[in-house]
Amino acid sequence: MAFRLSAHRIRITLATCVVLALGACSSDDELEYQELTVYEIYNQATEYLEDGRFRDASLYYDEVERQHPYSVWATKSKLMAAYSHYMNNKYDDATASLDRFIQVHPGNRDVVYAYYLKALCFYEQISDVQRDQDMTQQALVALEDVITRFPGTAYSRDARLKIDLTRDHLAGKEMAVGRFYLQRQHYLASINRFKEVVEEYGDTTHAPEALFRLTEAYTSLGLSAEAKRAAAVLGFNYPGSDWYEDAYRLAGVDRNVREQRREAAQAAEDEKPWWSF
Repeated sequence: MAFRLSAHRIRITLATCVVLALGACSSDDELEYQELTVYEIYNQATEYLEDGRFRDASLYYDEVERQHPYSVWATKSKLMAAYSHYMNNKYDDATASLDRFIQVHPGNRDVVYAYYLKALCFYEQISDVQRDQDMTQQALVALEDVITRFPGTAYSRDARLKIDLTRDHLAGKEMAVGRFYLQRQHYLASINRFKEVVEEYGDTTHAPEALFRLTEAYTSLGLSAEAKRAAAVLGFNYPGSDWYEDAYRLAGVDRNVREQRREAAQAAEDEKPWWSF
């Protein structure tokens, strides 16, 4: 979701000597002080942002607050500085700026965007399922925070879509670990992982495979009843899945499909919730 820059653009041509004076850095994170109007600094920051010079943009937005801390532009600049960090992939700097904005301006009309942008900072750092998923968990928490605090907004609707993808990613991590255990014949450990997917992430794309892998693990342990039940639940809840026929065959369910579906429906009715084994 693109960020909408302020409509209050005031175009000012800065003298070359002024730009150079303000542009000289006394440190990596702070500009050398040169007194300018709030409009000059904010305008220059926005030009840098539009030109893709995100680090320079963040420095100038910070300068607005440093020189004019009580102006209305200072509040806007805090959020714009965070956005500049985000665009520069400096997610830690962005989240730190956003946390300050949220703490100081909890009632600001743009605070919803601050929460949303913070969630994006975590979301865009989601790593491959083979790696640690701490950032994915943080993204999920932050996205849920947006939905809880700002229901009915466009940000909330977008957060819901991203939550679906985030949950699917977390389920994928559990599946990867479960397959690892299964391949090494650590069946009980693999069962725990696959049941986690079915119980906690049953609405994700990984649930059908998780039920098949449960069938596989139970069969390997000689637990035929549990294997057949897992296959029945798979056939009942995901009849269009490519996994269920293999699960029936693996579990030794040989009757016709209608009978299999009937047993699956009965099994689902006998115990609630449907994923309980």
